[in-house]
Amino acid sequence: MKKKLLMITPENKEIHRFRKRQFNNFVQITMPYLAAFVDPEQYEITLVDEYNQKIPSDQQFDLVAITVNTSNAAHCYRMSARFRERGTKVVFGGPHVTLLPEEAMEHCDFLIVGEAEQTWPQFLVEFYEGACRKKLYQIDEVPSLVGIPIPRRDLINRRSLAKGAVISSRGCPYHCAYCNLKQIYHDSFRTRPIAEVIEDVRKMNSKYFVFWDDNFFGNIHYAKELMRALIPLKKRWAAQITLERCRDTELLQLAKESGCIYFFVGIESFSNESLQSVNKRINNVKKYEELIGSIHSHGISVQAGIIFGFDTDNREVFKKTLDACNHLGIDGVTVSILTPLPHTPVYEQYKREGRLLTDDWSAYNGKTRVAYQPKQMTPEDLFEGYMWFRKEFYSWKSIFKRMRVSRVNLLHSLFVNLGYKLSISGTYRRK
Repeated sequence: MKKKLLMITPENKEIHRFRKRQFNNFVQITMPYLAAFVDPEQYEITLVDEYNQKIPSDQQFDLVAITVNTSNAAHCYRMSARFRERGTKVVFGGPHVTLLPEEAMEHCDFLIVGEAEQTWPQFLVEFYEGACRKKLYQIDEVPSLVGIPIPRRDLINRRSLAKGAVISSRGCPYHCAYCNLKQIYHDSFRTRPIAEVIEDVRKMNSKYFVFWDDNFFGNIHYAKELMRALIPLKKRWAAQITLERCRDTELLQLAKESGCIYFFVGIESFSNESLQSVNKRINNVKKYEELIGSIHSHGISVQAGIIFGFDTDNREVFKKTLDACNHLGIDGVTVSILTPLPHTPVYEQYKREGRLLTDDWSAYNGKTRVAYQPKQMTPEDLFEGYMWFRKEFYSWKSIFKRMRVSRVNLLHSLFVNLGYKLSISGTYRRK
């Protein structure tokens, strides 16, 4: 007899209010990917993404699997408690429980720590057979991306324009002090066989997709070969990359020929001092204009990651950043407040210095609250400046100014900017 399995991508109400108006959000691929490891002869799967679905509380399940990130941790713990009160077993996985397994252990029945390609299938077999002899599942070896399954996109509901997320590699060669990749993954950059990636892309119904990689240009030779293989598919795609790698014009030409629409680029700051303070020396502010201009000249848009709240930032940083973005014609930004995620070097530094303002993980979302004491401004100054930047960057004045400089993918750029403009129409109160 099949067991009923509920797999949840959680989203607490605070973040949901922030994201719900952004109609250009791609689906989180973790749970559709993990669902592909589930034996359909043993389990009946229900996949729920709280971005656009409600938890089916009126149904009974044998097992509930929840992927937990830091800002959703308290929400997931409360959700787990409700299921467990009804006798349902709960298994956690994801970044936060990998960072803080002892904390998470108190709120679930089973824990998958770290990368799950081997432990998740093992756990499912043991749970089905009633043979789980341990609460925590973890391996020390580095999982390979060879032969991984294609995500169960058929289980994704009401996200027809945003289902296309594909994995081609995992990890990042760099060690930025605010990033938790080195803590949640093995410190090893790995690639998936190109033929398997192409088959995955070929089976998608959508013409548009995004590479869900931490750094698509982490291995330049691999990226070039993959893009050559993509050309015949005539798809349109996006990926997260490092700006410094865009010195390679062959790389950009192949991206254009294979259908790249935009790059997400972790610019983070327009201050070399700020970048050096968090070990992001790979970025060179003096080269931004040249490299972004080169990307634009190949018909590719730039979605920049911007972070406010470095120790070198003061209240002038918001206006300076806006002026720089307008000057460079940056097509869009994903802007965040610096967030000291658990066990990152930034977190350990702020903890030593007594600068963490709360132990409520809901505050560690980088979007709606400030979780630490900035060095050169108050938390209120940081939050208000961040909100001012978002409003001004997505004002019509800034949108048209940047589009006149960029002049690439104008309809797509307008669509993305409108999505973000709508998302900031509400008011977010810092708690």
